[in-house]
This record gives sequence, structure tokens and C-alpha cells, in this order.
Amino acid sequence: MLILLVCVSCSMAPERPFTKDQLYKTGIYTYFTVNDSPESVLAAINKEGEVVLDALYRNRPVWLKILGKQEGLTVTIVER
Repeated sequence: MLILLVCVSCSMAPERPFTKDQLYKTGIYTYFTVNDSPESVLAAINKEGEVVLDALYRNRPVWLKILGKQEGLTVTIVER
């Protein structure tokens, strides 16, 4: 049972790959300066189910965690 809980809590690849349109709807490329290309971000999300990006918001460094869920992409912002 414990092994099952650990495996379920880990991120997994989505059933259907996410698209650039879904990534752009999050607004990360509008409001943040992200060094990673949209293609590399999508590849990571579609492979691992999540990605953590190094970004800037108004010259302040932040981490962006993008998680792929069935409902869509969710973004969490954490100041460094």
C-alpha cells in the first residue's frame, strides 16, 4: 500500500500531450522572462508531467512550477 501511495504522488506523463496554445494561455511568457523555449517546456511537461523554470518577474528572480493536470496546466510561483 505504501509503494502505491508513493507512486501515485509522483508526477506522471499526461494521457494527452499539452499544446503550445495551452502553454501560452497560462501567461508565463507574457508576465515573466523565461529563458527556456516553449518547445522545451512542453517536452518536459509531456514527458514528466511537471517542470520547474527559472524566471524573472519585474527583475525579481522566481521559480515557476508548471504542473500538467487533467483540467489543464497549473502554474505556481515561488520567490527565490
